[in-house]
Amino acid sequence: MDTSAREAAHRAASDAELVAWVDADDRPLGALPRAELRERGLIGRGTFILLFNGAGQLCVHRRTLSKAIYPGYWDVAAGGMVQAGEDYGESAVRELAEELGITGVALREHGRFFFDQPDNRLWCAVFSAVSDAPLVLQPEEVLEARFVPPQEALREAFERPYCPDSLEALRRYLGML
Repeated sequence: MDTSAREAAHRAASDAELVAWVDADDRPLGALPRAELRERGLIGRGTFILLFNGAGQLCVHRRTLSKAIYPGYWDVAAGGMVQAGEDYGESAVRELAEELGITGVALREHGRFFFDQPDNRLWCAVFSAVSDAPLVLQPEEVLEARFVPPQEALREAFERPYCPDSLEALRRYLGML
């Protein structure tokens, strides 16, 4: 299977997976397919994992062009939708392993916030981790990755497209909001 066919199959599977559906106060309402949640403008749960190396640099990565939202954008956090039956912590562990290949590290939670845009309504949990292990990028999700000082990522966001939800997670982590 070539790369574009593999990405299309991954996207179709992702859109069909059941994700947590919550109300405006983050109370569970059930589970819905990811695509239906977005189409109906309902609220889901998401995790954002800020991965730092031992030197304090932040991992930023570029999303594949097949992503349903923010395709090709730079992202300051690994993460994604909380699946049905998962809590925020379980989702964070899974997403960090899937997207960047990082496992067996301590995750620290830094709070939650509501992100509200027409195509992306989420209750978000912010986590951080530190690892110097080699990254193993998930080809269906991540085109490239690099480590930069966190402030450099914030500056780059004025020149390149960056995911607004993960930028908000980073700003909150840094105490800027």
